[in-house]
Amino acid sequence: MTTNNHTYAVILAGGGGTRLWPKSRLKVPKQFLQLDGEDTMIQVTANRFAKIIAWDKIIVVTTKKYLELVRQQLPKVSPENIIAEPEKRDTAMAMLVGALFAKSKDPEAVLINDAADHVIQNEGEFLRLMELSAKIASDHQYLVAVGIIPTFPSTAFGYIKTGKEWKKIGRDTVFQVDSFVEKPNKPTARAFISSGKYFWNANHYVWSAKALKEAFKKYRPDMYSATRHLDSLDSSTKFMKALPAVYEAVESISVDYAISEKADNLLIIPGDFGWDDIGEWKVVYDLTQKDNQQNAIIGPEKKSLSLLIDSTGNLVHTDNRMVTMVGVKNMIIIDTGEILLVCPMDRSQEVKKLVEKLKKDNRKEYL
Repeated sequence: MTTNNHTYAVILAGGGGTRLWPKSRLKVPKQFLQLDGEDTMIQVTANRFAKIIAWDKIIVVTTKKYLELVRQQLPKVSPENIIAEPEKRDTAMAMLVGALFAKSKDPEAVLINDAADHVIQNEGEFLRLMELSAKIASDHQYLVAVGIIPTFPSTAFGYIKTGKEWKKIGRDTVFQVDSFVEKPNKPTARAFISSGKYFWNANHYVWSAKALKEAFKKYRPDMYSATRHLDSLDSSTKFMKALPAVYEAVESISVDYAISEKADNLLIIPGDFGWDDIGEWKVVYDLTQKDNQQNAIIGPEKKSLSLLIDSTGNLVHTDNRMVTMVGVKNMIIIDTGEILLVCPMDRSQEVKKLVEKLKKDNRKEYL
């Protein structure tokens, strides 16, 4: 552990996304899945932070629905550090509640926020930038975002535009934030990349609990008023008991809309550490190790339960059932035992249409 004693990690694990349907479903969303390897995504995230932060300073914000899953998968995280939101209220409340819980333990707390279901390929570089951000945020004056240096003109992510240079720190240049931009079209995204001033917004925020509380007081006084007493509660039991009434009094809003887009003390550090939020099966294929025929095979017993002949460029997920293919190219085959998905690789994003159809048809048992 190399961060100072006031640094905490807040892992957001309340999402119920279905973009990796049918493996990721409402009852067990992707953060609790083993996509490739022995650990689930939330376990990978927590173990990564544990390299620079003590386990007793790792906080997980989830929902009541996933509370037991978090406890089972992260036994090293203190049960009192697992916050179960009474209702989903988007990232503003999740991050604020995580910060206030840390502040109730340590008034000088600095929070590194991360989602439980993102992929980080260069772990060392990620942690280095988080530590740098925590150092900047520790003076309680600045909110810090780590923006992702874009590798292609993505239309799936929002962007942060840099403003004036704030300071050079070693090999890193820290900028003031100029503005936030919603997901652009392809030509606009290309222009963003060409300018060198735009970075993907991955919600990698680092700030002190004091600074975040002040930001809510300034920009969202309604949410500040509803939550201002939480950090004065002297036990985790009292903190958890107070949440239902608090959540009834606040609206659902993202931290970007609530704070980031308005804050005049927000800084950004560009980062390049192989980040992805795995928004579709094609991304899983891209990130997974391939065999000699460029097939990516994942799942339990993945080697013994797959047999591919004259087949190339496929993603195959087995679930304790033999999957065989002959002459198949560039396909996605996901077998859950209950549901079988077959989809061309280049139509991976359209899996969401199946989920939408199931919702429309009220087929809740498959969502």
